[in-house]
Amino acid sequence: MTSILVYKALHVFFMVAWFAGIFYLPRLFVYHAATRSADCDAEFKVMERRLLYFVTPFAVLTLVFGGLLIYSYGTAWFKASNWLHYKLLLVLLLYGYHGYCFKLLADFKHNRNRRSPRFYRIFNELPVLVLLTIVLLAYLKPM
Repeated sequence: MTSILVYKALHVFFMVAWFAGIFYLPRLFVYHAATRSADCDAEFKVMERRLLYFVTPFAVLTLVFGGLLIYSYGTAWFKASNWLHYKLLLVLLLYGYHGYCFKLLADFKHNRNRRSPRFYRIFNELPVLVLLTIVLLAYLKPM
């Protein structure tokens, strides 16, 4: 078994684990933004913080194993893989999205949320579309 296959399997595994959280966290934000109960508000704050801090290492490990894959394939492959350049731009957007979730978490923590449940519903759909595009690029390699 080559190291590339191990890196690829771990990259996909950690990406799936990361996205389980990235898909669920904004859904918690939807419900949190809609609640009027102080008890529910406190519970959502705990759930959101735990989830975001739980999935962040998966985001880091996705990056580590993706980087190892690129390194293993080599510079010439990287330069020739135009599809990968587009994928990496989208991945940067996802890491920005993940970072923005920390800002939203802080807003809820300090009772500064001014966004509606509708905003969070739309916000919840964005990574789905980006992930679909990334998967299509990675499997079809159109360029």
